[in-house]
Amino acid sequence: MPSTTSLSAFGLNCSLKPSSDEPSSTDRLMDEVFAALQRRGVACARERAADHDVKPGVTSDEGPGDAWPALRQRVLDADILVLGTPIWLGQASSVCKRVLERMDAFLSETDDGGRMPSFGRVAIPVVVGNEDGAHHACAQMFQALIDTGFTVAAGASVYWVGEAMHKKDFKDLPETPDVVSQAIDTAVRNAVHLARYLKGNAFPPAGGQ
Repeated sequence: MPSTTSLSAFGLNCSLKPSSDEPSSTDRLMDEVFAALQRRGVACARERAADHDVKPGVTSDEGPGDAWPALRQRVLDADILVLGTPIWLGQASSVCKRVLERMDAFLSETDDGGRMPSFGRVAIPVVVGNEDGAHHACAQMFQALIDTGFTVAAGASVYWVGEAMHKKDFKDLPETPDVVSQAIDTAVRNAVHLARYLKGNAFPPAGGQ
């Protein structure tokens, strides 16, 4: 696809806490990803999931007060989903797991061709923490995102982990390590390429060639 194809990205920060004036390592790493996306002409927006009352469940609307339907629409309106999570107990956060559980509804919301509403959208997992678990969290997210209809580009994961059993956070680093910057460039470059391709080349319907 031509590089002029217009793309948009929507990010969900799945930190456990709602927004505050306190710096967030997940926000900082997502900032780096969004800056790389914007350099490639991608329009970006984001929300912190904990700012919204996302009810537990596996449908697209869990009733009165559920904030997921509006967030779900923003996910589906974007070409690229940036899903960020801190590591807790070696795993993706409970907020991230809730978001993924809510997207389970896509499996039963297929069109006449058997395609989920998320087909054609590309996902970038972003993981940060000061303990082991980045690969495990990325694996959890990859599996769930692919199962619920998203496409993942080559080299898509972006993560940073500090030394185990120490307290240094990503937000406290004086600068982003080169290896992380390289991972961001790879993930974003490939995600944008894939999203542009999919925007003009939809997945075939069931029974299609």
